[in-house]
Amino acid sequence: MSTTAVRAAARITAAPDGRGGTVLPVLDGDGPLALRRIRAHGRHACVCVIGAMSAPLGGDRLRIDAIVEPGAALQVTTAAATVALPGRDPGPATYDVRLTVGEGAELRWLPEPVISAQGSDLRLTTRVQLAPTARLVLREEQVLGRCGEDPGRLTTRLTVRTGDALLLDQETSYGPGAPGWDGPAVLAGHRAVGQLLVAAPAFGEHPAAVRVLGEDPAEGEAILTPLAGPAALSTAVAPDALRLRRLLDTAAKLTSW
Repeated sequence: MSTTAVRAAARITAAPDGRGGTVLPVLDGDGPLALRRIRAHGRHACVCVIGAMSAPLGGDRLRIDAIVEPGAALQVTTAAATVALPGRDPGPATYDVRLTVGEGAELRWLPEPVISAQGSDLRLTTRVQLAPTARLVLREEQVLGRCGEDPGRLTTRLTVRTGDALLLDQETSYGPGAPGWDGPAVLAGHRAVGQLLVAAPAFGEHPAAVRVLGEDPAEGEAILTPLAGPAALSTAVAPDALRLRRLLDTAAKLTSW
């Protein structure tokens, strides 16, 4: 790794406080990953990730680990969008997220979008391990290029396990060198893409119904589908981040606990 690249990690642990709330015995971040506890949302302890410096740049290695212990509830947001930028190091930047949710615990992982700026190369990997009775709301949003510019290269992978069973494992790649990413079978000219994964034991008995969201394809569309497990996945494409968020917010209302 280049001497100009950044290596940074953040750790969050949420635990029940014995009174129906949640405490944060571990809240530690360095480099560009500054963590701040904000006002609780119901029984959820809330943490905001604040970008303390420009990152990720080419060659940077960033990682966040969040553990929600049995019976705890945690919500994680970010203060602003994460902008992937080119750097002096010619290699890609990596951003690894590891989420572990225990029995009877709840995690709402709701970051702002990742923006792939022209000339950047980012590998974003999210791995989630859920206990069988855990609940999860996970939102991912990517914007390909800033206003008026072409995107950089963005590769994302999301892997989710419930107990020993694989719930979801998918990889997507956009931008220069990614075949067909802008064609009619993928984004069809749109520049914002995202998904909302909701996992809860109730979906095991009452799977989500398949729904198509969005009245005008030019304004963006989303599809809500049940997974082969206690979860529902909504995938959306749209011209911009605002219309993408509206589609995912509609999907969230249809899959609320």
